[in-house]
Amino acid sequence: MKKKKIVLTLFLVMVLCLTGCTKQLKGPDGKVVTNSETGQVLPENILCAPTDEDILKLYEENKIALEKKYKQELEDGDIGKKEYNKKMDAILDVNDYQSCKNFKVFSGGYDGIWTTLFVKPLSWILIKVGEFLKNYGLAIIFVTLLIRLIMYPITLKTARQSENLKKAQPEIEKIEKKYRNKTDQDSLNRKAQDTMMVYKKYDINPFSGCLFSFIQIPLFFAFYEALYRLPVLFEDSLLGFEMAVSPMKGIGAGHWLYLILPILVFLATYFSFKLNSGAGMSGEQAGQMKMMMNIMNIVITIMSFTMSTAIIFYWITNNAFTVIQNLIVKRSK
Repeated sequence: MKKKKIVLTLFLVMVLCLTGCTKQLKGPDGKVVTNSETGQVLPENILCAPTDEDILKLYEENKIALEKKYKQELEDGDIGKKEYNKKMDAILDVNDYQSCKNFKVFSGGYDGIWTTLFVKPLSWILIKVGEFLKNYGLAIIFVTLLIRLIMYPITLKTARQSENLKKAQPEIEKIEKKYRNKTDQDSLNRKAQDTMMVYKKYDINPFSGCLFSFIQIPLFFAFYEALYRLPVLFEDSLLGFEMAVSPMKGIGAGHWLYLILPILVFLATYFSFKLNSGAGMSGEQAGQMKMMMNIMNIVITIMSFTMSTAIIFYWITNNAFTVIQNLIVKRSK
C-alpha cells in the first residue's frame, strides 16, 4: 500500500510538472477579464482565434489598455526599456492566431510536451467532430463518450476490482481486528500474508486501481485545457444552453433552465462517488471517506454555478458514464 501511494504521488507530480495549465487573461488592474454577459473567464493562452465580435472586442480593448499602461510606466521611469519590450511582447494579440476551423495538430509549433502531445491533438479532434456534427456542444459529449469507450476495458476491470474489494471487506476487517494491537515484525508479516490470501481468493490486484488513475488524470487535464483554450467551443449552444454561459449568469438573467445543470452535476458526482467509495476500507475509514466525498460533492456543486456550460457538459457526461458502467458491473456480479 505504501509503494502504491508513492508511485501515485510521483505520477501526480510528473503530471503537474508537464501540464501547461490554462492562463486567465488579466487586465491592467491585474483582475481577470470576463465576459459580463455570459460570465465566461477569457483564457490568455488560446489555441486559435475567437470569431464572436464581442469577445474579439474584449481582447482588443485589453490589448490597447495594457499597451497604454506599459508606455506610461516607461515614461514614468518605473520600468526600463528591456522590461518594457518584454511586457509588450507578452501582450496577447488575437490577430496573431488563425481561426479555429484552420487549426491543426501542430499549429503554433512545439509548445511543450504536455500541450503538443495531449492538448493540441484533443483540441483538433473536438474541432473536427464539432464541424462534422454541426454543433460543438454535441462534440464535447461525443468525444467524452468516445474516450471513455476506448478506456472501457481498463475502467471495467477497475470497477470489478472495486466490487471484489467490497465482497472481501468482512474478511479484511477480521484481519484488521486480529492484528490491531500487534506491531512486531512477525505479526505484521502474518497480517500481510493473510491479507494477500484474501486478495487471491477474490481475485484482487491491489495495484490495478492505480491504472485507471494513471490514464484518467492526464486525460482530464488535457480535456479541460482543450475545452478552456478553444474559443469556438463557447460560441455554440445545445438544448437551449449557451456554452459560454455559467448557471449563475443564466439564472441571473431569468433563465431558470440553467438551474438544472448544477442539479445534474450534484447527482452525477454523488452517484459516481457513492459507487466508487468505501472499497477495501474498514468501517471507520469508510465513514471518513464518505464524509470527505460528501464535502467534495458540495464544493463541486457550488463551483458548478460559476463554470461555463461547456465544462459542465463534460463533467456530467463523464460521471454519468462512470455511474452506468458501475451499475452494469454490479448487476453482472
